[in-house]
Amino acid sequence: MFYWFLKFVAVGPIVKLVFRPRAEGTGHVPVTGAAIIASNHLSAADWIFMPLSLRRRVTFLAKAEYFTGTGPKGFAQRVFFGGSGQVPIDRTNASAAEDAIRTGIRILGQGKLLGIYPEGTRSPDGRLFRGKTGIARMTLETGAPVVPVAMLYEPRKLPVPGKLGRRLSKNMVRVVVRFGEPLDFSRYAGLSGDRFVERSITDEVMYEIMELSGQEYVDVYGAKVKKSMDTTGASATEAVSRLQPPPQEAADRLPSSLAG
Repeated sequence: MFYWFLKFVAVGPIVKLVFRPRAEGTGHVPVTGAAIIASNHLSAADWIFMPLSLRRRVTFLAKAEYFTGTGPKGFAQRVFFGGSGQVPIDRTNASAAEDAIRTGIRILGQGKLLGIYPEGTRSPDGRLFRGKTGIARMTLETGAPVVPVAMLYEPRKLPVPGKLGRRLSKNMVRVVVRFGEPLDFSRYAGLSGDRFVERSITDEVMYEIMELSGQEYVDVYGAKVKKSMDTTGASATEAVSRLQPPPQEAADRLPSSLAG
């Protein structure tokens, strides 16, 4: 109930009035049944804009810290994130990735829409980074289709003349949420756990997101780029150049596959 209150009363109308988000291709999202909504990740507000464009509720996985805080702030976080469709995941333990996958599978098993950011983190520089294969595990073990989504933030000029208009327009954007056609991976049924198949599925999803968003693709994990930036003080471009091997040094071996 609180989810719908936030969406249609407390938050949704204000967000729509200020940012005027535009949704494209919402008809690609199944009206009923489980589906994975896989999006690029450019802003902390992505998970607000995307669900606003759909009539169905979208469930996301969120850091457990949002649900364990104390005091008034902790209480407010628990109410907001719990009520807005977030499910807590402890990312600090060794089994965090597996726990997230199992939780996602459980949510899909309930016939819900599961929102996922395959990159695993926000883009450090606006480009699209390598996807993690957890999304492949989820679609293989549940049979749920994957709906690729592109979040776009376009500069928006306000109809206000003079310096005031330029100043107000400087940080204003128009949000576009673009949904692509569902991807069906039933041809890989029974191959969950095959690293080659899971990588192939993940790369196909990322390619579709790239086509929808128009972003440049970088075949490096965004989390590794951020870690390199934090430890060396390098820019995202410099970090990528260090982490991404030259073409001639690319690995010439593929993981063992059951796909034949």
